[in-house]
Amino acid sequence: MKFLRVGPPGAERPAVLGPDGTAYDLSGTTPDLDGAFLARLDREELAALVAGGSLPVLELAGQRIGAPVARPGKLVCVGLNYRDHAAEAGAAIPAEPVLFLKGTDTVVGPEDEVLVPRGATKTDYEVELAVVIGRTARYLETDQEAADCIAGYTASNDVTERAFQFDRGGQWDKGKCCETFNPLGPYLVTPDEVGDPQALELRLWVNGELRQHGSTAEMIFPVHQVIRYISQFMVLEPGDVVTTGTPAGVTLGRPGTPFLQPGDVMELEVGGLGRQRQVLGKA
Repeated sequence: MKFLRVGPPGAERPAVLGPDGTAYDLSGTTPDLDGAFLARLDREELAALVAGGSLPVLELAGQRIGAPVARPGKLVCVGLNYRDHAAEAGAAIPAEPVLFLKGTDTVVGPEDEVLVPRGATKTDYEVELAVVIGRTARYLETDQEAADCIAGYTASNDVTERAFQFDRGGQWDKGKCCETFNPLGPYLVTPDEVGDPQALELRLWVNGELRQHGSTAEMIFPVHQVIRYISQFMVLEPGDVVTTGTPAGVTLGRPGTPFLQPGDVMELEVGGLGRQRQVLGKA
C-alpha cells in the first residue's frame, strides 16, 4: 500500500492510494499518519475499506504533498554506508554503522522549498532510502525481527551544509540540522509492495544533470542489519525514521562541481517510492 499526506503544512490530510492510483481520504479513520496509526495498522482491514468504497475520494491535482509520516519522534541517519561514497569522501570503510541524528524539524514535503542557510558555502544533496518504523525496536536479535518492525519505506534527501559539517569543528550536527534539510516522501510504501529493500535504484539530478545513480544493493550494512544494530543503542518507536546512507556522486566527491545555490533544482527518486523535486531558496 502507498500512503501520503495531502494539504498545507500543519493541516495535511492522511490518504491511501487504491490499486488504480485513486487517493482515498483517511481522515475519518485516523487523525494523521503518525506513530499511533502505524502501530495499529492492519493492511487487510484497510484494503477492505478501499475495496468496499466506504472511504471518500481525495483529489490530488494542484495539492501540496507533505512528508508521509507526521511528527517523527527521531530521525536516525547512517553515514558512509556505500563503499563508493566513503571512497569519494576520503573515509575508511566503517567497521560498524556510523550513526548520527537530525532534528525532526528538518523534515519537509517532497516538493517543498529547501533553504540555503545563511553563511553557507557548500550546500550538498544526498538521495537516500528511508525506513519508517511501525513497531517498537529494542535489542533486536535477528534481521527478521528487524524486518517485522518496519512499517514501510520512503525517499529522503539528506541535504547537508559541508562547511558547517567539516570546517566549523565539533560533530556533524551543524551541517545536518538546518531548517528544511530533510525532504521526505512522497509516499510511505509498505514492505509487501517494496519487496527486497536491497534491490532499489537511487537517482538524483541537479538542474537536469544526473549526479547520483546507485543501488541499495551496494550498501555496506543492509537495511535489516542497520535496524537491528540501532536497536542495541536506542529504542526505535513507531513513527521514527531511519535514513540509510547515500551512494557516490555528491558534490563533495566531484572536484570542480559547484555546490548548490538558491535557484538550483534538485530532483530525486528511489525505485517504487516516487519522485521528489525541490527548488532551493535563501534562508
